Amino acid sequence: MRVMLLSDMYPPVIGGIELHVRNLARGLSARGHEVSVVTMHHEGQLMAEHDGGVSIHRLRGTIHRLDRAYGDMGRRYAPPVPDPGLTRSLWSVIRAARPQVVHGHNWLTRSFLPLKGRSGARLLATLHDYGLVCAKRSLVYRERTCDGPELSKCLGCAARHYGTAKGMAITLGTFGSGPMERRAVDLFMPVSNAVASASRLAQVGAPFEVIPNFVPDDVAVVPPRTLSGVTAGLPDRPYILYVGALTEHKGVPQLLAAYQRLERAPPLVLIGTRWPGSPTSFPTGTTVLTDVPHADVMQAWRGSLFGVIPSTFPDPCPTVAMEAMATGRALIASASGGLPDLVDDGATGVLVPPRDVNALTVAMKALIDDP
Repeated sequence: MRVMLLSDMYPPVIGGIELHVRNLARGLSARGHEVSVVTMHHEGQLMAEHDGGVSIHRLRGTIHRLDRAYGDMGRRYAPPVPDPGLTRSLWSVIRAARPQVVHGHNWLTRSFLPLKGRSGARLLATLHDYGLVCAKRSLVYRERTCDGPELSKCLGCAARHYGTAKGMAITLGTFGSGPMERRAVDLFMPVSNAVASASRLAQVGAPFEVIPNFVPDDVAVVPPRTLSGVTAGLPDRPYILYVGALTEHKGVPQLLAAYQRLERAPPLVLIGTRWPGSPTSFPTGTTVLTDVPHADVMQAWRGSLFGVIPSTFPDPCPTVAMEAMATGRALIASASGGLPDLVDDGATGVLVPPRDVNALTVAMKALIDDP
């Protein structure tokens, strides 16, 4: 079968969705399918290349002319409406690749919507987050889980997050193109029950099946030749490990506050990417590593005592949870979003209320005291 995957970003850009799309592309290719990936072009990248047996096509669109709209040029997102330039470029790739199935993973899917009829392809859409209904994709309103979209509320919320002009454009685009996407998609695949519910798929009668993220069977196998050595500075005794964006919505401030309350605590290691607003000071005993290759991350899990995923927003389906458990590590995780689908409370980890620093402290102390 000829399959085309659409993703805003793809490795070497590092992130959960990016690794998921690569794993899926390689897995399909290994099974004999003809696989291509279409993604956004980032500076310094080739416009076309091969990743194993997968053809990678990087596109430039109208949005590329608005570089000042991006807060982080290292992570370029497609707009929530069809981008004329991206749609034109995408049509050229489609005519050459002739996909039978197009599988979208985020807002780049919307630049395919005007082409669906002409392409003759079936359209699948994995919902990795809440972007079908939320301009911020996080489903957070005033630091709490949002109870659902409402235009006036979303306009104000997005303006506080992006700035007024950009927030208005993204909100109107989300509201305007969402119904178009629901009509065009042949099957939605939300990554958790939380995403399915928040996206209101059942309410609008959209076809869907909950399919969680996955990790390769050999994800915990780390050949020494693949290691970069960036984790050589890790503590020489078991440590508490956090992997993810170093941001408030991932619960990093709460984790640091809870860690400071622990007495005679093991070291704390944070591996992730810095964002605007990331912490700049850390408690004694903390090691921070950024832009760590995936193989090194998996090696770091092996040296850890347990992992912590203290997300303050309803985290849809963090792949990092499955990677931690693949190495046999228990998790302390927030009881929200897709994490209760992944962590069996009291068996494979401990679930705590999001933002509850005291509960997080108690859970960490319990696992430290009884490894």
